[in-house]
Order: sequence, then structure tokens, then C-alpha cells
Amino acid sequence: MKVDLKKCTGCAFCVRDCPVAAVRLVKKKAVIDEKCTDCGACIMVCEAEALVCETTPTAGAIQCEACPIGCRIKPGFIGSCHRYKNVNESLERITPLHTYTDVADVVGPDDPSEAIRRPLITAIGAGTTYPDAKPAPVIVKGKQMDVDVVTVVTEAPLSYSGITVKIDTDIRIGDEGAPVRVGKRKVGMLVTEQYGSKMISIGGVNLLTGKDGLLVARTITDIANKKEVRLKIDQGGMIEVKVGQAPIINGQTPDNMRVGCGSATLGLFAPLLQESADEVIILDSHFTGLMSEHATGRFVGAKPSGIKLKFRQSTPGRYFGDHGEGWGGTSIIQPLDVISEIDRNTARIGMRILITETTGQNAGLFEIVEDFSLRKIPLSNQAKKALSTISASCEPSLVSGIYTGGTGGSARAGVVRYPLKLTHAVHRGTAHLSVGGAPTFVLPGGGINFMVDVGRVKANAFYWTPTPATICPIEYTMKLKDYKQMGGHLHAMRPFTAKEPLAAVD
Repeated sequence: MKVDLKKCTGCAFCVRDCPVAAVRLVKKKAVIDEKCTDCGACIMVCEAEALVCETTPTAGAIQCEACPIGCRIKPGFIGSCHRYKNVNESLERITPLHTYTDVADVVGPDDPSEAIRRPLITAIGAGTTYPDAKPAPVIVKGKQMDVDVVTVVTEAPLSYSGITVKIDTDIRIGDEGAPVRVGKRKVGMLVTEQYGSKMISIGGVNLLTGKDGLLVARTITDIANKKEVRLKIDQGGMIEVKVGQAPIINGQTPDNMRVGCGSATLGLFAPLLQESADEVIILDSHFTGLMSEHATGRFVGAKPSGIKLKFRQSTPGRYFGDHGEGWGGTSIIQPLDVISEIDRNTARIGMRILITETTGQNAGLFEIVEDFSLRKIPLSNQAKKALSTISASCEPSLVSGIYTGGTGGSARAGVVRYPLKLTHAVHRGTAHLSVGGAPTFVLPGGGINFMVDVGRVKANAFYWTPTPATICPIEYTMKLKDYKQMGGHLHAMRPFTAKEPLAAVD
């Protein structure tokens, strides 16, 4: 790495962001020492464009192939990810390979034992513990795996609750942080996208206890019960969501979600794509891929094409996309608009360029003609095969719901006399928390905060009340001996038999 001292402003961004601390300031100018790996992090953050990568590697440096960065690591030094070190002209992994025994104490307890993984009964139709001093409406004892087991159930009113709606699509629905409304009233917000999916947070205690709390509670419950709900995102789309079905976005239903980002799509299908064209561009709002520069493209024999993209480069062949209404969720409406330049010294007449997106649905094949402009041509059989393979590898566009609630407060009162012991048992895995029979994920830390996939809970198992709160069917299942130890309500316990219907206790 070299520094153009005339351009350097001494802003120190490169010092702050260098992963191997190879940059320092001397008299308000950047200086790079021998630890430098040419990872390019300093170039990414330098607004003055005062840093450039040297083309001639240092003697003894080894290029790492563990990721797209391709660090050149000098003898005795480490790579930018701090995983590999050049030891005697060989890259060695710094951290030794760990067995499960090495991490068991950190991982903590195993999953709940098989005997308590399933509740004897569910809380659907059980009724509620109210007031809190009363035992839960149904407490039953039975045997599972020859173990004496207790299940305590209640339909718990939870003000501390909400639902995250996961929408598997590349279609833009709005900007992160935008309010989400039912009608004109706010019920949630658009949150950070996850891989291939848009995420909407509905509810939470602040919205539930706000002026529109009743509508918020009803919206959470409707989504959890797999009912159709219409949501409007400020400065974004109108969306109809129903758990287990495809979304309807601005009146259109997407067929599928992306198989991966643009870079991953190149990596998955490089041999097929390389047979389809001399250059392939995979448009994607996160990482757009350019095959000739990409490590996978080079691996399958792709040659430099002279094609330059308008997007900002992350690493070779991987470009940060943007967000819009175009192909791959980008701003690109006309596919050729992604190309900023064609280098005539590298490109050649007759070269074919395939442009598509991560679902393989929109695609165009273009050929460079005599004046180095691009002419659209019919898709070849090879291109059609590659596109159909990408499309067939995509999963259907789907709406999912992850209900989140907190039972660390009074919802424990009807279960045991010593609520903290119940909390600890849930975190240890000696008491298993389920919702309508479905397994939950219990968040770490204090309290009992859990998440459950509502797609695995029977429809219409959730309710809401004007307190306002949502009502969730909660089951705690544990061994009888553990239930006794935490102060279980033994006087209210009844034997369980699958042949006899149980009625809730008044």
C-alpha cells in the first residue's frame, strides 16, 4: 500500500479502520508499516483517495485465499481477519481446531431431555391464571420416557409482546426505520433486512401501551393466527401478509426469493454461467457480482472482459448494490445501465454479456459490436439452462411470523411458588417452555423472553385483550422432582390420561 502525501489530509480514518494496525500518523500524514496486508480497508475509508494498492507483492508475502480480500501476508505477520499467520512461508491457522469438549462449558447445558421436550397437553383452550396468586388453570402429571413429568399450562396475557414478520423477497418495500401502519395508525416499523428477506417489527411494549395499543394488539394476534393483514409502509409499499403464503406487494405476488446474493449466485453456478457468456453480471441490492473479476469466475476460467460497473467495489467481482424498484431489488431498470464503461483494450468484438438477477427471472444477453456498443441478442440454450437452474434453486416467496413474548413477570405466579427458580430452570433446560406445543427459543440474559415460529402453532391459538395485551398459550414441562423443588402447586395437580378430556379449573 502507498500513500500520496499530497492528497493525504490526516483525517485518520485509515488509522482507525486498519484491521492490522499497520497505519499511523506522522506529522499529520499517514504512514504504512510492514504489517500491511494490502487488504484495502484503508482505501475504502479514505475520502481523499490518497491510498493505492501496490501491484508488486513484497518478497516472502503469501496471498491468502480464505476469503475474497486476498491478503498478502508477510513473514511473521497476520492477515486482516486475524485468523492466519505467515509462519516460515506457510499460512497457519492461529486458533487450533476445537472439539466439542473444548467448548462444552461455554455452550452450557444440553437441550431439554427428551422426556420433557413435549408437553403432556397444550395451553390452547386452557384459560388464564387470574389473579396471579391462583395456580395455573391446568397442571397435569404423567409419564414420558418412563419419567414422571409435569406440564403446567396457561393462556398468558403479555403486554411485553410483538411479532416479527419475515418476507422472503428482493422487492423493495421501503426504507429501514420507516413506520408501518394499519390504516393511518402506526403498528410497527421496517427493520434491518436479513439474508434474502425483508423484516417488519409489529408491536412491542411501547406500541402496545401507546394510544393505538388496541389496534397493535389485534394486528399482532391476527398475524400470529395466520390471518391476512394489510400493512402500509411510509414512503414505501402496500403489503398484504399472511403467514404461510406469498406476500402481495403493491398488488403483485413475487414467485420466489433469491438463491443467494449476486456473489453467492456466481459461486453456486459459475460453471453453467461460464458456458453461457464471456461475462456475467448478477444484479443484487446487496452484492452485485461480476464473473470475470470474481474468484469463482477466475477459478472456472473466465477471462478479463473490460466491463466496469457503476456500483462501488467491495472486493474483486463483488460490488455493493443499491436499493430500488429494478432488477434484483436495485435501481437498475434497464440492465445495461449497470455498466459504466467498456475498456476497449480488454473487451473484444463479439463478446457476450449475460445480465440477470439472483432469481434468474429477468435476464438479457448482449453482444459487443464493432463500435463497442452492446446489442441485445436472443438467449442461447446455455443461458436458458443456467437461468432455469438458478430459478429452480430458489425457494418460494413466503411470509413467516416470529412471535416474541416475555413471561418473566407475573406469568410465572400460577406455575410455582418460587418464580426465580422457574426462570433459572428454563434457562438451564430443566424446564421446557413451549407455545401451543411448538418449541421456543429462549433469549439469553435475565427473565424469560422467548421467540416462537407461529407457523408451527395451531391457527387461532392467540387472542388479545383490551388491557391491551396479546394472549399466548404457554406450557412449562419439567420432571416432577424438579417441579416439587421449585415450589410447584402440587395440590392443584391432576393425573393426565390422553383418553379423558381435561377441563380448566375455575
